[in-house]
Amino acid sequence: MESNRIVAIYCRVSTGQQGVESQLPDLQRWADAQDKPTRWYRDKWSGKTMDRPAWRKLERELQAGKVSAVVVWRLDRLGRTASGLTALFDELRRRKVNLISLRDGLDLSTCAGRLMANVLASVAQYETEVRGERVRAGQAVARAKGKRWGGSKPGKRKKVTDTQTKIIRRMKHDGVPVAEIARAVALSRPTVYAVLEGT
Repeated sequence: MESNRIVAIYCRVSTGQQGVESQLPDLQRWADAQDKPTRWYRDKWSGKTMDRPAWRKLERELQAGKVSAVVVWRLDRLGRTASGLTALFDELRRRKVNLISLRDGLDLSTCAGRLMANVLASVAQYETEVRGERVRAGQAVARAKGKRWGGSKPGKRKKVTDTQTKIIRRMKHDGVPVAEIARAVALSRPTVYAVLEGT
């Protein structure tokens, strides 16, 4: 049974603008040195959730008993919440699946590795929370300076087609609230108001 199991190599970046190039060389060198079959899984998804396409596929393989180990470049590629990572560690141990993080020097098959995994999971969550606090603080400063989010830039109105204009006027004539009109024509409320003011 063990000989039929694969080693899953998992890569993740948070956005479509990021690439996995920084992760690939180390992972590829590790894979080349193995005598077991490997399979690659790649996601472009946030680390705040474990609900990602490639990870879901990998989970199905885990549940089917087809995976002997999961290898990542760094632990935060798996996720950024301590609760999610800790639950994952428990599941992997229960299924007798090893976890190896190359950059963290982590091997879940050892006592030291399990201790280190839980410490790193807490650090990952801490970094996520600190990053969120910085974003909120920056937004508060920007709001205090009068910056606003959403809508078009001041002095610019999104281009509205003749068809959209007709629909907006007809719906308003029929008593439909502006919020519903905006959703129906896929425009912002300020743009809808601007169209109505021009009637």
